[in-house]
Amino acid sequence: MAHQNPVSPKAAALVDGFSLEMTGKDIPGLEEARDMIPQGTKINVTFLGNEDLEMRVAAAKAVKEMGFVPVPHLSARRLRSQDELEEFLGRLAEVGATEHVFAVGGDPAEPEGPYPDSLTVIRSGVLQKFGVREVSIAGYPEGHPDIPGDVLWRHLDEKALALAQEGLDAVILTQFAFDTAPVMTWIDAVRDRGIDAPIRIGTPGPAGVKRLLGFARRFGIGANAMIVKKYGFSLTNLMGTAGPDRFVSDLAALLADDPKSGDVKLHFYTFGGLLATSQWAREFVAAQSSGARR
Repeated sequence: MAHQNPVSPKAAALVDGFSLEMTGKDIPGLEEARDMIPQGTKINVTFLGNEDLEMRVAAAKAVKEMGFVPVPHLSARRLRSQDELEEFLGRLAEVGATEHVFAVGGDPAEPEGPYPDSLTVIRSGVLQKFGVREVSIAGYPEGHPDIPGDVLWRHLDEKALALAQEGLDAVILTQFAFDTAPVMTWIDAVRDRGIDAPIRIGTPGPAGVKRLLGFARRFGIGANAMIVKKYGFSLTNLMGTAGPDRFVSDLAALLADDPKSGDVKLHFYTFGGLLATSQWAREFVAAQSSGARR
């Protein structure tokens, strides 16, 4: 996968220390990609409706055993009871996978149990009992199709405060984006609110254009023609694939000119697979190294 533009040192630094996302079904894909992924990389493990406890725990265990850092998702509205939350965390603790978690509201319109949102999970006091030290919370640079902007900001403020009160470290992990402009506006707004937690900007790994557009529509993300062009692929070539080269390079340049942006890294949604994304990241950074030696 050739990188069309020279990679800047800033862009290489932004990619360095990336995190990845996998589902409970992706253990074979992780096995395939393991030699391409730096040891110690954070790998988020989803909590989807079509996965069960055994799949989620097995995936977190595989991440840990391969030398990576598991970040299991806790989907608040999918949890039917406190017992279910404690059972999940207990099983994760057995495989050494509770230090980092991602607390998110989840997809169901109605909660299946006592947790209507991630804030109630954070405030439950349950997480610390099982060795949780760091909690990732969701950020939405381009908004959310079902939640008004002022509500998103209030929730972010409340979660950041609750984590500090509970003695837990915070990370903000964003939905994936195609356009750097709203991302930078959002980062500045987060910092203006006094929230200094590390931010991981979500971006798709290399994947088919059709698939990327499908996910964008599903999550209510702006995928109009102008934004798609800025990201670096063409609506006239839906059979092609697209990588995040341009998005990452542009974001790195903007961050370099923004002294208040703080700690910002990337989180890759691996729609095209763990191997393709890991190879892309390695080649992207290597392109910088070879360019620096010339």
